[in-house]
Amino acid sequence: MSYLETYDKFLSSNELTTEEKNRLLELSDEEKKEAFAIPLAFGTAGMRGVLDVGTNRMNRFTVRRATEGLAKFIETLGSDAMKNGVVISYDTRRFSSEFAILSAKVLSAHNIKVYLFENVRPVPVCSYAIRHFAATAGIMITASHNPKIYNGYKVYGDDGAQMSPEATAKVVEFIDKLDYFNIKEADVKITKESILGKDNFKIDDNITVIGSSLDKSYFNEIQKLCLSPEAVEKVGKNIKIVYTPIHGSGYMPVTTILDIMNIPVTVVPEQAQPDTEFSTVKVPNPEEPDALKMATELADKIGSDLVIGTDPDCDRMGVAVRNDQGNFVLLNGNQIGSLLCDYILSKRKQNGTLPSNAAIVKTIVTTELAREIASSYNATTFDVLTGFKFIGEKIKEWEKSGEYTFMFGYEESYGYLSGTHARDKDAVVAAMLFAEMACFYESIGSSVYKRLIEIFEKFGYYVEKSVSIFYSGLDGMDKMKNIMDFARNKNLDSIAGVKVIAKNDLSASVKTYADGKTETINLPKTNAIKWNLNGGDWICVRPSGTEPKLKIYVATKASSKEKAAAVAESYVSFMKEFLS
Repeated sequence: MSYLETYDKFLSSNELTTEEKNRLLELSDEEKKEAFAIPLAFGTAGMRGVLDVGTNRMNRFTVRRATEGLAKFIETLGSDAMKNGVVISYDTRRFSSEFAILSAKVLSAHNIKVYLFENVRPVPVCSYAIRHFAATAGIMITASHNPKIYNGYKVYGDDGAQMSPEATAKVVEFIDKLDYFNIKEADVKITKESILGKDNFKIDDNITVIGSSLDKSYFNEIQKLCLSPEAVEKVGKNIKIVYTPIHGSGYMPVTTILDIMNIPVTVVPEQAQPDTEFSTVKVPNPEEPDALKMATELADKIGSDLVIGTDPDCDRMGVAVRNDQGNFVLLNGNQIGSLLCDYILSKRKQNGTLPSNAAIVKTIVTTELAREIASSYNATTFDVLTGFKFIGEKIKEWEKSGEYTFMFGYEESYGYLSGTHARDKDAVVAAMLFAEMACFYESIGSSVYKRLIEIFEKFGYYVEKSVSIFYSGLDGMDKMKNIMDFARNKNLDSIAGVKVIAKNDLSASVKTYADGKTETINLPKTNAIKWNLNGGDWICVRPSGTEPKLKIYVATKASSKEKAAAVAESYVSFMKEFLS
């Protein structure tokens, strides 16, 4: 069926509202092609797209179809899986609550039990709830840190991690066989207002609204991860923290856990409440300086020591700390993760609770500084593919084998996890531990920034950079594929004057050394290429799993920050030209 035929089918459907039909009539020929030429991709990260009418857009039809596919998959797992049910959470984006309620009604029509949150909750609480209720799966309606025009649909497995590639493939098989219309929903009336504030409240035989009792359980669990209660008691009331949820779902959980710890926090008032338009920022991404601008300005005004920001679904955390001159500096994800890793391992060692088989997990594009830090505490470092589900898989593996004990996992894109209560990034715990860490260093006459400099002076100045090349249009994916094929087939002897030691083609699981020798890469196959350079530097290129962009990562180490930064810039320049 051509995209125009699909367009006409939508336009003639009696399931569309007048508003939706009017929107279809407004579309230009090019917009029709963009919206209807292909279905919105559903992968291991679920689906994410621009909010609008069309098969290649996020809307009630694509959400309903995806949920129907998930329901049919759960039915194949048997009656117990249906009874164990699905947890559904959502963030503050446009239509997030509507999509969550719609998903609940579709699942209920299949006689599948549903735990629907009464209001917005972040990713880590959703992941925790899946494990708490021993649910079969979970759905999180969010587009994470993307601009306001996006929304998305993440699917989780029974371990609380994002659904495995194998299970996802089976769900996709069901989705691909489905039409966008005539999908049954439970005949119940649910509105966002009608469930607000409810807890353990049954909508029908299958749908239960959950809320405060689950929150209490979550907070009780994550409190166990605190490592310096004496430092918090000593200086916690004097630490000044400014926090911004950037209009997202982190407001309640982050402020609650800091209140439980008796650490006062000032919330940026303009960014405290939910706002589907994220009107005070360009994009609600704590990686971007603009997203924390209002928080740092407030922190300067009130003399704060620390700024913390979380994205709309509160799975990523950004921070700013004062340097030796008293000015705020933004830390990147590698630096934040390295500080937390060092703090957790050092305190566990000091407290006598560091196991002999301690291990941390990082992604293949996360700093090698993590390995240096872990090694200094006799902990082992494991590399996994990009995507926090792979960190979750390691936790699951070690729980069964007992070979290693998970201490910490992180990725350069501002995602961190301490503890095994959840199996996805947890910015609530990250904020709790970073605040506690600030208290600890303050209690011994130091600071977070001073500790970061000490780490660099001990292990070398690590600098990592990442840049993205965006592709528009329906042929964006084809453009990225052609560029990746070019890079895969091109042999480089050196990059920016530095010798290439080996090339890793992760799509073929083969590492090829400069002398022609090869070895197998013990990781699942993925579309990425990584070059190992002389001296330990590395460069990686991979397409994004959720957006039409190619990501370039470079990493280096030198005796000074300035030298490392200059080398990193030379790598970026080389790769941009090489891939152009």
